[in-house]
Amino acid sequence: MKTTVKKIIYFFVMISFVIIANGCSEDSEDAFDLDLSQDDTIGLQDNKTISQTDTDALLFMLEEEKLARDTYSFLYEKWGLNQFANIKKSEQTHIDAIENLLKQNEISYTILPEGVFSNDELQAHYNTFKEDGVKSVIDALKIGATIEDLDIKDLENYVSQTSNHTLINVYQNLICGSRNHLRSFIKGLEKNGGTYTPQFITQEAFNSIVNSSNEQCK
Repeated sequence: MKTTVKKIIYFFVMISFVIIANGCSEDSEDAFDLDLSQDDTIGLQDNKTISQTDTDALLFMLEEEKLARDTYSFLYEKWGLNQFANIKKSEQTHIDAIENLLKQNEISYTILPEGVFSNDELQAHYNTFKEDGVKSVIDALKIGATIEDLDIKDLENYVSQTSNHTLINVYQNLICGSRNHLRSFIKGLEKNGGTYTPQFITQEAFNSIVNSSNEQCK
């Protein structure tokens, strides 16, 4: 019986993997993949194995990835830059990855309408990004860099706080994608005569990211 349940769980997780992988095209600025081992998958089904800290982290990152997607959607409508359209698609795959983990752990969650967030800090960020993003293309690209800068910092923080190997694996994949997104926005800024100073990660980490090539995110 245990073997049968194990196979069923693995089957549904692999289906989720296929959906996420197919949703991330070459145009989405990062190749995002989920490589969940069978043992990790089984562990995720046991609610006792995920702490309240991990639960809170997943719920927060669901909204932070949504912040990125919603902001890029708004900025694309304003400026029509392919970067915003492509990375918005990638952010949707990131939302899907977090949502799958929430579903697998039977954690209740709500995805609010575009531009609406339950977290007050994220709501304030979105409101500011909308206000500043309409000023110029350079300002809009700086917002993109800011979001990825923040995303990397928060995800790295959550990696350091958890011992759940599956969560670590997914968070590291998301960080990889955010590094690619940051590189894209910095290239756009340089092309338009703009610059960006990191606000959340260190200058050393920032330099290492922007001075290296895009990664194939596993």
